[in-house]
Amino acid sequence: MRLSLFPLLLAAALAPLAGHASESAVPRTPPSDPVWQAQLTAFDDETYARDVEALIARFEAATGKKLVPGLKKKVGLKIYTDSGPGMATPVPLVKAVIAALERRGFERQNIFLVGLNQLRLRMTGYLPSLVTGETPFKGHPVYVLESGKFYDPVWFYDSPLPQRFDPIMAEQQTKDYPNNSTKDEDRKSFLATPLFLDSDFWINLPVYTDHPMLGVNGALVNATLWNASNTGRFFRSPANAPAAVAEMSAIPELRQTWVFTIVSLEHYQFIGGPYFNSLYSASEPLLWLSTDPVLLDSLMRSRINGLRKQSGFEPILEEIRTLEFAETLGVGSTHISSAKFIPVVQ
Repeated sequence: MRLSLFPLLLAAALAPLAGHASESAVPRTPPSDPVWQAQLTAFDDETYARDVEALIARFEAATGKKLVPGLKKKVGLKIYTDSGPGMATPVPLVKAVIAALERRGFERQNIFLVGLNQLRLRMTGYLPSLVTGETPFKGHPVYVLESGKFYDPVWFYDSPLPQRFDPIMAEQQTKDYPNNSTKDEDRKSFLATPLFLDSDFWINLPVYTDHPMLGVNGALVNATLWNASNTGRFFRSPANAPAAVAEMSAIPELRQTWVFTIVSLEHYQFIGGPYFNSLYSASEPLLWLSTDPVLLDSLMRSRINGLRKQSGFEPILEEIRTLEFAETLGVGSTHISSAKFIPVVQ
């Protein structure tokens, strides 16, 4: 299924950049979905288990949506491990989400994890140790996207951007993906389908870093570029990758099954990313849940820029408009001043 919104995105988003947009062409600001927030007292298993359950329960009560098995009886968790140890989705957070889902009726073998790179999944504890063979996620399938087994030739994102190699993470993240080298295939990025075809719903569990081509490497990117093949071709300018992220995040099938994002601020990085550098990392005892990935990324962009300023670095380039493009396509809101935080207190 060919998936591309490129003409629509360019018409709606690039015109304001050129300064020629009429008043009627400027998109209206959609109301922001709320952010449910828990204050973590520790970063251990017990605290995460308690606060994740509280957040999900409040979400269910507020929306009327119960996270229970449906026709497919499966649920997917999109984790992030690609910055390596020190900047991966916290294992206690994932364990807490799994426990909450099991309490709601999902069987262990039907809760699967999706990651990109086998080595980094193993280094961060999501695949069994080669020394001990142990893992906290025994019995849960872990889908390694770089294996090429989870892409469907029917589902692809099509754009005219050819594949290019880029030294900033993208080459290493996409070098092992199958690519037929023809011009037709070179312009396609195949989507990993387990999240939106094989599950009743899926949950996004990103970690935040900056990124020289994307601005913010977080909720939107974890759900899109790090969930597809042949994405190195987008890393040519501050316009290509952001447009791809926005368009892919607007795919109806992906959005309909994406129930929400949960993110811990246990660790995030404000410069030098996406490679982990402890000198430029920060930590806050906060846990967020929201159905608006654009708002979460916008909140984190503000935090990242604030820390950059304190440390004497320039803010993220204004030309990187990933979040504005996604807002134009109705994925969420960039207006953090109107963000509604709902505290969840135990």
